[in-house]
Amino acid sequence: MSDSKKRDLTKGAVWKGLTAMSAPMSLGIFSVIGVGLADAYFLAKVSSAALAAVGFIYPVITAITSLSIGLSAGANAALSQSVGAGANPEETRRLGLHALGFGSFVSAIMAVVVYLMFPFLFGSLGATGKVADEIAQYMLLWALSFPFLVTMMITNSVFRAHGDGATSAAIMILAAFFGIALNPVLIFGWGPIPEMGTAGAALSTLIGRIVAMAVALWIAWRRGLLGFCGNIFTKLFKNLVKILGVGLPASLSNAINPVGMALVTAAVATVGHDAVAGFGAAGRVQSILLVPLLALSSGIGPVVGQNWGAKEACRAQSATSWAFGFSLVYGGFIGFGLLVFATPIASLLAATESDQGYAAQYLRIVGLTLFGYGIVVIANAAMNARNKALWSMSISLGRIFIVYLPLAWIGVSIFGYVGIPAAAALANVLGAAAALYAIKRNDLIELRLPDFLKPGRAE
Repeated sequence: MSDSKKRDLTKGAVWKGLTAMSAPMSLGIFSVIGVGLADAYFLAKVSSAALAAVGFIYPVITAITSLSIGLSAGANAALSQSVGAGANPEETRRLGLHALGFGSFVSAIMAVVVYLMFPFLFGSLGATGKVADEIAQYMLLWALSFPFLVTMMITNSVFRAHGDGATSAAIMILAAFFGIALNPVLIFGWGPIPEMGTAGAALSTLIGRIVAMAVALWIAWRRGLLGFCGNIFTKLFKNLVKILGVGLPASLSNAINPVGMALVTAAVATVGHDAVAGFGAAGRVQSILLVPLLALSSGIGPVVGQNWGAKEACRAQSATSWAFGFSLVYGGFIGFGLLVFATPIASLLAATESDQGYAAQYLRIVGLTLFGYGIVVIANAAMNARNKALWSMSISLGRIFIVYLPLAWIGVSIFGYVGIPAAAALANVLGAAAALYAIKRNDLIELRLPDFLKPGRAE
């Protein structure tokens, strides 16, 4: 790997390393969100059935995609600690190949299962008639694209583990570019290319993932991050245990949120269709505003992993402190902004005045606590990098199923719609408190009282 692409995160200012890893990921995550928005925009022009199909498809594939996020988190934890510990480059390359081989194998099986099961799955969710037909057009090509997505994401984790966040983000942007640019061509047809409708949206995603995966593997191989490493089966079981020790709990942690949100949406539906539309619009605004915090959660993993592998616990603690500080400042800024500008912001994505009212109410209340959500995702990523994924999974489970979901149903039953954002806000605050406790217990932050408050201090 060329020196210009290496970043030793165990040296230099911690905040600089954290920024270098996180800033490019903001663009990468924005590009991924852009693909979903582009699909919805263009398919809305095809038919109402195509747009409704998107509403059914995205929560489901988001949950399934959690497998790729979990496996990449497991690979990042193992690889970044190996890099930080100064392991033999051949050993680190072999570890990366084991992660890629296992991810490709599991994702191929998962793709087959999803394709065989999707008619039953979406039928149970209420998709029938023309909507079910549109879903069928999309899911075959999406299932074909899933192994390419997983391989691409694990390769990206190889880059990040070596301190290269820019290449990882560029690969994500490349996949999104093809996914968005080909959308209108394949959906509506152009020249000799026939009109494909919903299948065109899925095909553009497939092409983008194939191209991005091929480029990512080529770059990683060319730089020596992946390559020949003697006997490929050496330490195979040991390495898979390392990867899955983080990967399995992380996969579940990432699947929890979309599943929980689907169940919360059912509670919102008891208020009416306008409330569901407003809640959905607020969710889209929230997803955009959270991008810097999600990017920071992507960036902190390699920083913590490398420093923990190098036995630089103080630097890992400093990285967590810097990330939490950013979450508090940024969260306060957007919270104030939403308090003042919630209505005009909601009007950009909500169609009617009623929809806008529900969206603005959610944004004003929940916006004040988004710093808490940021602390949760940052803490989870830091603990994953420290091989404490069970703690992360417990926090995610507790936030959704012990706090948010029960309180949302209780709140909407007693107070109406306002009970939904109130439950979300409380879940963010209590989740942050639990995350701080977990981070402290796992030695990833040092919380100390000022000297003048310490017991027994002489006057």
